[in-house]
Amino acid sequence: MKTRRIMLSGFALAFALSATASAQINVSSPAFQSGGMIPTEFTCQGADRNPPLQFRGIPKAAKSLALIVDDPDAPGGLFTHWLVWNIDPGTTQISAQSVPNVAIEGTNDFGKRGYGGPCPPSGTHRYYFRVFALDQKMDLKSGAKRSALDRALKNHILARGELMARCRH
Repeated sequence: MKTRRIMLSGFALAFALSATASAQINVSSPAFQSGGMIPTEFTCQGADRNPPLQFRGIPKAAKSLALIVDDPDAPGGLFTHWLVWNIDPGTTQISAQSVPNVAIEGTNDFGKRGYGGPCPPSGTHRYYFRVFALDQKMDLKSGAKRSALDRALKNHILARGELMARCRH
């Protein structure tokens, strides 16, 4: 029952977020193509460091950015790998193994702060790197969980974009 609620709330959030953001942010990575495979160095089987990401199309009105990385194919439902908010809206890239200056990281579903790379128990999973341009900074403490960030994002999204890539066990 808890898994179903988590999945439903994740799908409801995705729908609500897509309905509120009209502008589109282009999210890419020099390490892999959209729909491609995530290199091992960015997974639990490698160095487990975050991949480099690039953003284009951030609205001038944005006051901050947020980044959510998740796996909708996890056996228990939506699994969060990375939460970052209060990213400066002038940011156009995040380098590998780094967090933008003054940005705040939340607690992922591994129970740790920061990035936790893809680690599918079996098969091939999809991983979404979602970027949100926001009309304000988020008033959340470091280590906040996904549910708190999801609530804070509601009604503050100016634009969004995502990059999907895959990882195989």
